[in-house]
This record gives sequence, C-alpha cells and structure tokens, in this order.
Amino acid sequence: MAVRDAASLLVGLLVLFHAWGVWADVEVNMEDRVEAYLGEEARINCMFTSAEGVGALRIHWFFVTRSGEKKQIYYLESTMKYADRGTQFTDRVNGTISPGTAVLTISDVHIEDEVEFICHIKSLTEGREGRTKLTVFDAPAFPSIEGIQTGISVNEVNPSKIGTCEVKNGFPKPNITWYRNNTPLRPAQDEVEITLSVTVESSGLFSVRSELRMKVTKEDKDDQFYCEVTYFVPGGTRMTETNRINITVYYPSTAVSVWVESPKGKIKEGDSIMLQCRGNGNTPSSFLSFKHGEEELPSEQDTLVLHNATRLDSGVYLCISTDTDTFEEIAGNTTLFVHYLDPAVVIPEDTIVPQGQDLKATCNALSSVDTHTAWFKDGEEISKGNTLIVKDATFDTAGTYECVVTVPEIEGMETRGTLYVNVQGQPEIIKPDNTEMVQQVETTVSLHCKVRGFPAPRVEWTTADGKVLDETSREVTDEGVQSTVDVKVTSDITVFCNATNDFGTDALTFDIKAKSSGGVIIAVIIICILLLAILGSVLYFLYKKGKICGRSGKQDLTKEKSNKDNIVVEMKSDNTEEAVLLGVNGEKQPPNDQGGDYLDVQK
Repeated sequence: MAVRDAASLLVGLLVLFHAWGVWADVEVNMEDRVEAYLGEEARINCMFTSAEGVGALRIHWFFVTRSGEKKQIYYLESTMKYADRGTQFTDRVNGTISPGTAVLTISDVHIEDEVEFICHIKSLTEGREGRTKLTVFDAPAFPSIEGIQTGISVNEVNPSKIGTCEVKNGFPKPNITWYRNNTPLRPAQDEVEITLSVTVESSGLFSVRSELRMKVTKEDKDDQFYCEVTYFVPGGTRMTETNRINITVYYPSTAVSVWVESPKGKIKEGDSIMLQCRGNGNTPSSFLSFKHGEEELPSEQDTLVLHNATRLDSGVYLCISTDTDTFEEIAGNTTLFVHYLDPAVVIPEDTIVPQGQDLKATCNALSSVDTHTAWFKDGEEISKGNTLIVKDATFDTAGTYECVVTVPEIEGMETRGTLYVNVQGQPEIIKPDNTEMVQQVETTVSLHCKVRGFPAPRVEWTTADGKVLDETSREVTDEGVQSTVDVKVTSDITVFCNATNDFGTDALTFDIKAKSSGGVIIAVIIICILLLAILGSVLYFLYKKGKICGRSGKQDLTKEKSNKDNIVVEMKSDNTEEAVLLGVNGEKQPPNDQGGDYLDVQK
C-alpha cells in the first residue's frame, strides 16, 4: 500500500514538473525573419534541443495563409519525409534534419512565398513549435526622371509641375525622394507638392511614380533636380539616383540695360550705330521698344540700328520692357553723342598776290572735338595750323593749296578745303635745256615755250624775217601758259617766242641749223647707175638675138635729133670684137676706145 502511494506521488510530481517546463523534452528556436531574393533559394532553419534524440522526433512544417489558416506543407521524421500535395510549395520544397537543426528549403522563391512559416517538432511525450517570416526581395530597374519641357513662370499662383520620377519592378515597394541641389524636398503647403502613385504589376512587383510640383522663384533657374530611390535587399537597403534635370524659369525683368554695340569708341557723323537692349528677365510675354525723346523708333526686338547718323541723333535713348500679361513696364536708357566736323572754310578761296608780297590764308572747321590742321601743295605738307603764311611770293608760290582738318582721336574723321593762288607779275619764260639745234632739211620740229605770269601771258611765235607762226597748241596752267609751234625746216631759221601781259614782256630765241641729206643723193645716183646697167644688158641680149639689127655691126642705126644732147652707152663683150654704141633714143654711136669691158655714161 505504501509502495503504491509512493509511486503515484512520483508520477504526479513528474507531471507537475513537466507542466512547469522543468524537464521539457523539446525546445525550438527560430529567427524572426528569413530573407531571400526573388527566384533564388530560401533556407528556413529550425534549431531545437531534445533529450529523446532525432529518431524519436516528428517535424511538421506549416505556413499561414493570407486568411490566417495554418496549412501543412512538409512532414519529416527519421524514416520518412514528404511534401503535402495541393500547396503552392509542393514542387519546390524539401526538408532535412540533423542533430539540433531542421531545415526547410524552398527553391525558386515567389513573391507569394512571403508568408509566416511554422516549425512544429513533436517528441514521444510532447510537441513544440517555432515561427518565422520569409521576406522576399527583388531590386528594381534603374529609375528614370522627366522634367517639364515648357518654361514655368514665377507669376503662377499654384505650384507648377517640375517633373516626374519613376522606378519599376521592385519588391518590396521602393521609396522615391526628391532633391533640389542635394537638399531633400519635403511637402510644404502652397509651396511643394509631391504626389506618389504605386502600381502592382501582374508579376506582383511594385512600380512607383512620383510627381513634384513647386512654386518657383527666379533663384530656381539654375537649380538641379533629381530623385533618389531606396530599396530593400537581404541584410539592408540600397540607393540609386536619377540624372539631374534643369527647368526653365520665366521671370519678369527688374532692370533693363541699353548699350552701343557698334561702333566701339567715339561715334562720328556718317556711322551706322547699333544699339542693343536687354532686360534681366526672360518672360516670353515681354517685348522691347525704343524711344528717342518722345519718338518711338522701329526696331527688331532688342536691336536698334541708326544708319548714316548725324548730330541730330544725339540724345537719350530709352528701351522699355513691357510684360503683355501684367502690362508692367520697366525702362533703361543710354546717352548717345554723335561727334561732328563741319566742312572746312578757307578764307580767301581764291587770291591774287603780287610778286614779292606775302600770302596769308586761314582754314577753319567747326567740330565737337579737338582738330588738327595741315596745309598741302603738290601732295607735300608745307605748313601746320589754321593759318597759312607764305612770304615774298614768287611764281613758285602760285598753284593749288589744300587744307586738311582731321580729328586725331576718331579715325576717318576729316574735311578738306582748297585755296587757288595766282601770283601777279610780268611774264617769265622757263628756258628749256636746248634752244640751239640741228635738224635735217624737210623735217618738222616742235618748239615749246612755257611761260609763267599773271594775268595769263599772250604768246606769239615769229621768225627772224618777221613771219608770224601759228600755234599748234596752247595750254593754260596754274602757273601760266604753255605754247607749242611746229616748224618745217628748209634752211637755217631763227624762231622767237614772245610772251606779253599787262606787266611786261619776255622772249626766248630758238636757233635751228638745217643739215643737207648728202647720203640720200649718193644713194639715188647709185640706183640710177644700176638701172642703166640693167637696161644695157637687156639691149645687148636683144642685139645678139638679132632682134634689133644685123650681127655685122656695120649697120648705121643713127637717127638725127636736133637740139638734144645724146647719152651714149657702149657695150662690149669678151666673145666679140664689136662694140655697139647706142644712144638713149635708140641711135647707134661710133665706137670709141675698144679696150676692155666698161659702162660709160656720157652727157
């Protein structure tokens, strides 16, 4: 009886200790979360301790459905294991057991595999279970950003769209953060609006789109906007950024600048002037206009061109920027001065100076800047300054003087005036290098007589015997007169050039010697002799042929001619002893000396 009671007490104590967990047969331990990439393999570990050994254990793997139902997917014991049919894991799950660890392996992880898993280990006397959650990850594609293509006005009342960012096919859902110049943007009432939209693709992956709206200011015109995308991966998070974008901000002008684009430097009359105008705003609705005084000037938006400017174009020029949306106007101005140089005034314009007296003239030109004046004669500078003074005038003083007025500090700004000077005095003939000459008889020689003096001298050509010759040409110059006469030389001749005006006379003598052309006479005589020789040969030839008379040579060919001299030609040959003497008129002459060949011309 006592033994039975002791045994019952022992069994009761064992049951009580077991209930208190003092002598538990099985202990199970699992991680809170198991992570795996989509499409890869997931290993779920179930660590346990058991006094009964592996062979006495039975392991049941369950998962919790979306509705909360607990459903077995795998059974495992030392002698048997199998995957339950009809679950989403049936063909992709496998289990193993080793001392202290049971492992459930899921291949080709799907997004719907992200559920809670239960590892239930049962010994002979009791069962324990552990729980973990499988988390699935898939990195999204590279994010994109698209900025607004049209400009944004600072006058917009509500926040304007800046752009959109989008990231596709990530799991879990990626996050998008907007940045401006490396500073994250947060929603702010009436200032910054960020709208997020999430799409679950048919694959179960997430695509996220974010739109940024802002109320812009002028300072935003150079800002850079971009998006940062963060997403989860096993063991942590990763981040990637989009490209940077800029926006076009339209803002009204608060100031307008006007300047002379060309020419650079000082402006002179006759220049083409280009004025340019620019506001510090860029609103498309604004336009620019120019005014000079109260006159509105036609222009091409920001450019005004003044052609062939005059001093009347000097003054203040306004450029007005008008916003057609708000009708606000803002203006800028610049002052333009067109420098001028009036035509040179020479006093006197024409002057007559008596020989020996002084010449004085002045040259002035009204100008807006300092000028420089110089006097030129025959291309050479002869004096500086406004006043020209030439002392003791001579005929060399006569001629054309040019006054040139320039502005040294403005290139190309000059004016000219002319002074014509005549020096009054009696004629003065400029003697040529040669007044004595030898000319062939029957040739013509041109004689030139250059006379200085004012009034212009009268020139007369005469010969030593008093004959007046007609001028061939006459030219009046600044210095006087140049006269030319052509003289035909038949013998020695003396020619006079006589110059006269109201103040006196002057004369120049030309002596011309006639030279006989003796060489020509000799040449004529030789030609005549040769012609006579040819004639004699022809007559002799005819005589031999019997065309003229018999060969006896005794026939008298004489014809009487009264009151005429006879020219006798005697021809004699080596092959005949006869000599035939013929007169020029065909008369036969008696032979003279018969010795040798000769040609004798007698008169």
